[in-house]
Amino acid sequence: MLTHLSISNYAIVDQLDIDLSPGMTVISGETGAGKSIMLDAIGLAIGDRAEPDSVRTGSERTDIHATFDLTHCPDAQGWLKARELDVVDECILRRTITREGRSRGYINGTPSPLSDLHQIGEMLLDIHSQHEHHSLLKTVTHRRLLDGYAGCTDLAATASQIWKQWNSYRNRIQQFQNSSAEQAARLQLLNYQVNELEQLSLRKDEIEQLEQDQKQLANAASSLHACDQVLTLCTDNDTNHTDNILYQLSACQHLLADLDLDSHPIKDAIELLALAQIQVEESCNELRHFMDRFDDDPERLPDIETRLSFIYSLARKHHIQPSELHTLQIQLQKELSTLQGSDDQMEHLQAELELLEKQYQTTTEKLSEKRQKGAIKLAKAVTQHIHDLGMPAGEFTVDIATVTGELRTHGNEDIQFLVTSNPGIPARPLHKVASGGELSRISLAIQVITAKICHIPTLVFDEIDVGIGGGTAEIVGRLLRELSSHGQVLCVTHQPQVASQGHQHLHVFKHHGKTETRIEINELQEEHRTQEIARMLGGLTITKQTLAHAKEMIEHAQVAVES
Repeated sequence: MLTHLSISNYAIVDQLDIDLSPGMTVISGETGAGKSIMLDAIGLAIGDRAEPDSVRTGSERTDIHATFDLTHCPDAQGWLKARELDVVDECILRRTITREGRSRGYINGTPSPLSDLHQIGEMLLDIHSQHEHHSLLKTVTHRRLLDGYAGCTDLAATASQIWKQWNSYRNRIQQFQNSSAEQAARLQLLNYQVNELEQLSLRKDEIEQLEQDQKQLANAASSLHACDQVLTLCTDNDTNHTDNILYQLSACQHLLADLDLDSHPIKDAIELLALAQIQVEESCNELRHFMDRFDDDPERLPDIETRLSFIYSLARKHHIQPSELHTLQIQLQKELSTLQGSDDQMEHLQAELELLEKQYQTTTEKLSEKRQKGAIKLAKAVTQHIHDLGMPAGEFTVDIATVTGELRTHGNEDIQFLVTSNPGIPARPLHKVASGGELSRISLAIQVITAKICHIPTLVFDEIDVGIGGGTAEIVGRLLRELSSHGQVLCVTHQPQVASQGHQHLHVFKHHGKTETRIEINELQEEHRTQEIARMLGGLTITKQTLAHAKEMIEHAQVAVES
């Protein structure tokens, strides 16, 4: 529901702040007073196209804020939450327009494209006027309203969900078919690559061991010679055994021990020399163990080098490191298994597709039956209302054209509202109705009938009473008031019969100063409201009788509602 509208420097508006109430709000004023400016500002707030001359003369920028209460608007709440624009249960749409023609939009303070303002605006408010901003001109709205009225919204949603699943399976089958030649070539390549890797039979950590063995065998002679030299230096010397390291370490210990000194440094030195002797002995044992187990078979080296060469070559072929060959083999085997099972997968997809087609057919048959029955009832109800609204020869019909062939997301029917206002003239689509006033009254009739299933919380009617009066105008007023019991209704009117039905009455008038003209909007209470209704009844001269009649109309509207 629209709760507040703030307009700054728009057209001839200096500053307006308007609080709006639930129920039916009527907006009246003299011809040319600027009643539609308020509605135009609302249109800008929800993304309508702006003109550069919208900015008030002498100002640099127009600024419009529209505040909506979203308590009973879950669709809008979900839309805002999905875009992280939600602020509790409120939505503030802001629009700024500069004198240079630049326009910006904001949703709850966040800069947003006008397309987003338009999307959220369509969930919050619908303007019914003699202009093109009219959701009932869209066939998607026709289908939604009929499904809601016929009680088959859930059935339509089920059909749509089945269609989405069916379309997904169909696309996957198409991909399989389109890529069959490519898959055959890929399958042949994978078979060759997997066989090649399987023949290699590369074990985990084998490359590291092969490289170590290859290095060891290639340097066998120098390795053994170096070990032998170290053992000679440490343990033996053919010329003078006293020159080996172990002997020298032992001699050093004896020399220090013979000093027989009670000195910590000397004792520490003796212990360290003993440790060094032990470590040298252990090193020699390790070298002997290495030499005893050393495999210096010269025939192994060519085999190792041949295997390493094949491994390196295969890794270069696949543009990977040799250590990644084992992982590559697993990946290629999985892909090969997937492609080899594609025939089975194709059969599975075809079976699922056929099952979904049967489910879709069953669902849409029920949907079509409900739509046909609902269309007859809706057409009859709307036709009766448009007769009451001053179109006695009017005829409203719901055209349902069955479409055969491929499955469609919203069922097997194209749905369109048609109307004729004169006998003998074929019914035409709503957007081709010549009279804007007739279109507004037809829209009103449809909205009243479908109000209980309408998801738009605020409906705006701009001069739908043009060209009518008397009893018809009173019926329009009653229908608007009835409609406001299901949501907020804003109505610009010239008819006292309509204005008297409102819960809230806003009066628009121009204030002419010496150098400028500005618009003011006041909420009328009791006496002032009676005077405005009297003005609408009697024109320039307001008599006691006119005032009495106006008061009677207001009281009658209240009594009619209470009863």
